[in-house]
Amino acid sequence: MNKKAHLNGLGLLVTTIALVATGNLARAEDATEGQILRALTPAKPLTRSLSMKPPADSATSAENRFVDSLRNRPTRSLSLGERQQITTIAQDKPKIDLEINFDYNSATISSTARSSVEALGKALSNPDLKGSTFLVAGHTDAVGSVAYNQDLSERRADAIKKYLVEKFGIAGSDLVTVGYGKSQLKKPEAPNDPANRRVQVVNMVSKTASK
Repeated sequence: MNKKAHLNGLGLLVTTIALVATGNLARAEDATEGQILRALTPAKPLTRSLSMKPPADSATSAENRFVDSLRNRPTRSLSLGERQQITTIAQDKPKIDLEINFDYNSATISSTARSSVEALGKALSNPDLKGSTFLVAGHTDAVGSVAYNQDLSERRADAIKKYLVEKFGIAGSDLVTVGYGKSQLKKPEAPNDPANRRVQVVNMVSKTASK
């Protein structure tokens, strides 16, 4: 392993959680099922008259078809174009950033991060989120090569998915994983900042999930 890769793995021992919906920062131990649930719950639509039927939204239909096409796809099979399309769709969706500890230079979730992942699993199992498809996106900071960080982000996103499926029985087809490496820094002005090292969970708001 090169020096930069070593530093990147070592630096990933820092854990914080950023609640994107509010812009607030909280320590990992402060994250609760309720906080995650609120961040991932879509806003309720405005009440319409019963006599008014909303027009079909072709853009939403296209989004849902694309998300459905990603079900059960291996993380590494996603092309650059597909990753960019996911980014565009996820921009306005309910989301939360989790910066989760992993064991050194591996995709094994550390014991100190287990409570945060447990809270995530409970939130995603909540009936209020039934019918949703969730994106689990891995991100790194800028230390290390592009290839190293891309692989690391993919393996760690997959590790979160595996834990949620095995521990909480969440359908694997309802969890889409993607790795972005260091291509989408949360703090581009501070590329090595721990806030860049995160797993982002997005409610893609598809209504065809198999809960």
